[in-house]
Amino acid sequence: MEEKAYYVHESSYIDENVQIGNGTKIWHFCHVQSGAKIGKRCCLGQNVNIANHVVIGDDVKIQNNVSVYEGVELEDGVFCGPSCVFTNDLTPRAKWPKGRENYKRTLVREGASIGANATIVCGHTIGKYAMIAAGAVVTKDVPDYTLVVGAPGRAVGSVCECGNLLKEDRYCKNCKKVLKEIRQILPGGGGRV
Repeated sequence: MEEKAYYVHESSYIDENVQIGNGTKIWHFCHVQSGAKIGKRCCLGQNVNIANHVVIGDDVKIQNNVSVYEGVELEDGVFCGPSCVFTNDLTPRAKWPKGRENYKRTLVREGASIGANATIVCGHTIGKYAMIAAGAVVTKDVPDYTLVVGAPGRAVGSVCECGNLLKEDRYCKNCKKVLKEIRQILPGGGGRV
């Protein structure tokens, strides 16, 4: 019998036709549904649900109590904080299900972070290395390297790849990078996202 190159806790369920990359760890009470693809070195915390046909890149960390619904894609290096929420239907009804062909796609780009209890309304893209604060509600696309806070979410600044808040000079005191390719959003300003 071939040994698996990933770990799944005995309390979790992995459906048929699932791809799981080497080094991935799936902890207590998780469910990975048919057609899902999970990359290498990912970590799924307790009580995580990965729905049918979801695609997750490499090095993704999904904290406890997160459901990643069909229509959501997480690129490499994405962080999903505890109990953050994804949706896939803008006008859901229990009595009138629309089916997967009507789900709205949500894309979370490389390195983005979503804070605890944040809500991502479907049909939007969260840009590379963007940071969504705990409890924020995202209702529009989020540009790369943008910090979003509040409900509804609003852009209040820019963040480095390492997560440090950037000042007007766009120089990161933590990793010593200067990020010229981002549009600077001054603290206190910005529009809803």
